[in-house]
Amino acid sequence: MNIQPIESMMAKVSTLLMTPVILVIVLLLIYAVFSLGRFLSQYIVRKKNALTYVKQVAHQQSQYLSGYPIHNYFVANPKASEDELEVFALKKLETLRIVTRIAPMLGLIATMIPMGPALQAMADGNIQGISENLIIAFAAVIWGLTISTLTFWPASVKKRWCAQELINIRKFRDEHAGALR
Repeated sequence: MNIQPIESMMAKVSTLLMTPVILVIVLLLIYAVFSLGRFLSQYIVRKKNALTYVKQVAHQQSQYLSGYPIHNYFVANPKASEDELEVFALKKLETLRIVTRIAPMLGLIATMIPMGPALQAMADGNIQGISENLIIAFAAVIWGLTISTLTFWPASVKKRWCAQELINIRKFRDEHAGALR
C-alpha cells in the first residue's frame, strides 16, 4: 500500500495551518496582556476593599463589594446552591485557564510546521532556508510560553481568591443555618 499521497497531503495541510496558528498566537498575546491588566486592576480594588470584606465576613453581612465576584454573585443570588457558586467561580477562571494551557500547544504546533521545510532546506544544502525556518519555529514556541506565563500567575491567584470567597460563603451559610435552628 502506497501512503505517499496521504503523507504529501498531510504536509500541505500542515503548512496551511501555519497562518491561522500564528494569528491565534497573536490574539492570545493581546488577550494575555489585557488579562494581566485586568488582574492588576482587580488586585488593587481588592486590596482597597479588603478591610471592608473582612468586616462583612466577620459580622455576617453580605453586601456588594467591588473586586469580589463570587461574593457579589452570592449577594445577588442568596439562594444559589454551592454547586451554582462553584460553577460561577469556574466560569470566571475558564478563559484564563484555557489560554494558559493552549498557548504552549499552539507554540509547539507553530514550531513543528516550519521544521519540515527546514529539514528539506538542510537536505538541499540551503543554509538560509534552514535559518529562516528555525527562526520562525523558535519564535513561535517562545511566544506560546510567554503567553502561558502571563496568564498562569493571574489564573492561580484568582483561583485562590475564588476558593477563599467560597469558604467564606459556606461559613456565612453555616452560621445563618445555625441561627435559624
